[in-house]
Amino acid sequence: MRLKGWEKKYTEILREFRYSRRKDTQSARVLSSILRTKFPLKKLEEKIKNQTVFVIGAGSSLNQSIPLLKKYKNITKIVADGATKALIENRIKFDIVVTDLDGDQKFLKKAGKENAIMIVHAHGDNIDKLYLASDFKYCLGTTEGKPFGNIHNFGGFTDGDRCVFLAKYFGAKKIILFGMDFGTKIGRYSKNKISNRTTKIRKLRRGKKLLEWLALQNHSDLYTTSKQIKGFNKIRYADLVKML
Repeated sequence: MRLKGWEKKYTEILREFRYSRRKDTQSARVLSSILRTKFPLKKLEEKIKNQTVFVIGAGSSLNQSIPLLKKYKNITKIVADGATKALIENRIKFDIVVTDLDGDQKFLKKAGKENAIMIVHAHGDNIDKLYLASDFKYCLGTTEGKPFGNIHNFGGFTDGDRCVFLAKYFGAKKIILFGMDFGTKIGRYSKNKISNRTTKIRKLRRGKKLLEWLALQNHSDLYTTSKQIKGFNKIRYADLVKML
């Protein structure tokens, strides 16, 4: 089941960033050929449905969240790409990684060879990196375009907002964001190399707008410990003790 209204959002993204739908589709087909075995969606549902889920981004506020994240070992954690490195370095267990393979490959491979479920996203600019998915123990492919076979579309654009769309799609009860700033300051874990800072900031801005749109049709309780996002309740770390 695709998210209602997503096709319009996808068309807007293609137009704004001058991306190619054809290249996105080509990339998805390459990923599909690599992922020959279908990953059982039930495994994702078991980790997310009716659960409190932490979504952890690679924004500049991530470092401040590390001590708190260490305390909550048994809560499902969905990690955006580059934040994987921060959590592994700090020995924090996580469950799911959402990545377009732009992060530190050493740490992505480490996560993928252990028990993390790797949600690998295919788009027109990462075809040359998709081979990495063959090394992951548990892996599922996604696209922003039309889903087919073992390639899914849960919604979302950047790794960070795709984490939230994923949690919402599988029915999380509460979704709490960490290190999801969507501002003009790019976190040091965000990406190995930022080739165009202006484009990166525009992508973050678009990701934030998508989350605001998602909040309008959402049935989960949405919270953020980072910068304010319309439709999300801004909370302090101290508030979590009462909530969890």
